[in-house]
Amino acid sequence: MNPHARHSISLTYLLAGLWRSRQLIGRMIRSEVIGRYKGSALGLGWSLVHPLLMLSVYTFVFSIAFKARWGTHEGESKVMFAIILFIGMIVHGLFSEILNRSATLIPDNVNYVKKVVFPLEILPVVVTGAAVFHTLISLLVWLLFYLVCVGVPDWHALFLPLIIFPLVLLSLGVSWVLAAVGASFRDVGQTTSIITAILLFLSPVFYPIENIPQALHPLIMANPLTFVIEQARAVLIWAQMPDLAGLLVYWTLALLVFWAGFVCFQKSRTGFADVL
Repeated sequence: MNPHARHSISLTYLLAGLWRSRQLIGRMIRSEVIGRYKGSALGLGWSLVHPLLMLSVYTFVFSIAFKARWGTHEGESKVMFAIILFIGMIVHGLFSEILNRSATLIPDNVNYVKKVVFPLEILPVVVTGAAVFHTLISLLVWLLFYLVCVGVPDWHALFLPLIIFPLVLLSLGVSWVLAAVGASFRDVGQTTSIITAILLFLSPVFYPIENIPQALHPLIMANPLTFVIEQARAVLIWAQMPDLAGLLVYWTLALLVFWAGFVCFQKSRTGFADVL
C-alpha cells in the first residue's frame, strides 16, 4: 500500500472496513479503557467513582451552596435535582471526552501512522467506543440511584438509545475532523478543552432551558448537546414521548456530519506521515 495513495470516501467502504476490523477495534477499545486506569488501586472502579464524585460536588455547589432549584415543583428535593443534573453531565461527558481525546490522536499514535497497512480511520472509532463505555457506566450509576430514590423508570426510557446514538455518530464525525486537523496544528487540543468547558455552561446541564431569555434560545438550541439533553430528560425523568420530528432532523444532521468527518479524514490522511 502506498501511504500517499488516495483513500475511498464512500460509506460502503467505511462500513465494510469497520466490519473487517471489528475484532481489532474491540481489542483497542478494551486497551483504551483498561490503559486509562492501569496501575491504579481501584482500576476500572474509577469509572464508577468518578461520575459519583462529580455528581456529589456539582450537587453540593448548585443545590446547597447556590440553593439552585430546577423549578419542577415546590419542595423539590436535592435528590431530584441531582437526578436531573446527572443526565446533562452524562451527555456532556460523552461529547467532551471524544473531542478532547481526538485532537491528539495522530501525534499520539505515530507508530500506527507509519504502518501503511494499519486502518487509521478506526482510531477515532476506538476513542468513541471507549467514551460510550464510560457513558454506559454513568447511566448504570444513574439508574441505580434512580431505582433507590425514586423507583422504576417509565417505559419511555426505552427511547434513550434512539436519542443518544445520533450524538455518538455526530461526535465520531467531529472526531475524524479534529484528528485530521490536529495532525498538523497542535493547538487544536488546547482549543477543544476550552470549547468543551464553555459548552458545559452553554448547555442546559445546570439549568432548565426555560430559564434562558427567549432571545437567546436560538443560540442555546444551536448547541448540539441541548436537544439531546432535553430529550434524554424527557424520556428518562418526565415520562414523555421524544420529539420524533426533532429526532429525524437531528439524525439527518448527525449522519451528514458523520460522513463529512470521514471524508475530511480520508482526504487528509495522505499527509499525516509528512507532518509527524
